[in-house]
Amino acid sequence: QVQLVESGGGLVQTGGSLRLSCAASGRTFRSYAMGWFRQAPGKEREFVAAISWSSGNTNYADSVKGRFTISRDNAKNTMYLQMNSLKPEDTAVYYCAADPRGYLLTTSSAYVYWGQGTQATVSS
Repeated sequence: QVQLVESGGGLVQTGGSLRLSCAASGRTFRSYAMGWFRQAPGKEREFVAAISWSSGNTNYADSVKGRFTISRDNAKNTMYLQMNSLKPEDTAVYYCAADPRGYLLTTSSAYVYWGQGTQATVSS
C-alpha cells in the first residue's frame, strides 16, 4: 500500500523559506512521477511542481518558477520542495502526489496517490 507523508510546513514571513518533505513508502517508485499541489481556502487545488523519480526531469507552475525547487532523494524515498522568496499568496495546504505512469502532468486527476497535506502560511 502506497503511503505519502508530508512534513515541513509552518509559518514564515514574506520573503522567507520553507522546505517541505514527502516520504514515500509501500512500493518501488522508480517509474513514478511525483508532484506537489496546493490548495488555498476557497480555491481549487493547483499544480505546483513535478519530478520524474527516474530521470529527475522537472516541471513547474509559472507562479513558482525561480522561487521553488523540487528534488528527490532516491536512497531515502523522499521528495522535497524548497520554497524561497515566499509570498502571502503561497499560503495553502501543500499536498504531495504520485503518478505511476511517470508523466509530469499538471492536472490533479492524473495522480493516483495523495498525502494528507501540510499547511504553509506566509505572513505579510
